[in-house]
Amino acid sequence: MSIQYCPKAKSVMLCDFSAGGFRHPEMVKRRPVVVINSRLPYRDGLVTVVPLSGTESDPRAKYHCRIELDDDLPHPFPAKVWWAKCDMVASVGFARLDYFHTARDHTGQRKYLTSLQINDAHLDQIREAVRHALGLH
Repeated sequence: MSIQYCPKAKSVMLCDFSAGGFRHPEMVKRRPVVVINSRLPYRDGLVTVVPLSGTESDPRAKYHCRIELDDDLPHPFPAKVWWAKCDMVASVGFARLDYFHTARDHTGQRKYLTSLQINDAHLDQIREAVRHALGLH
């Protein structure tokens, strides 16, 4: 299920890059992402994200940065340490995005994890790495 409203900057979400439109070597699978901006005027239905990877990056790559979440993400992404791939920044439609969710509760309803976020320091690091990736540092 996709989201209906623009998520806040710092939100950690699930993005389905496999929904078409992307090709190798671009991002082409479901992956955690960090929202790096709030809603912008005249951009209804779009949000800018940076994908997260569990694979450690070369420390010389100034366009990747290590972030640590307070809690593990749900299956199939059970890790606290991630690398933001800021050279893969993308503007994606709401249809590609979803909140992580846990098992269903006693009534059969899914519990969506709408409060998963990175801290301000990590957002600053990611934005700086995006500037490096775009040659704007």
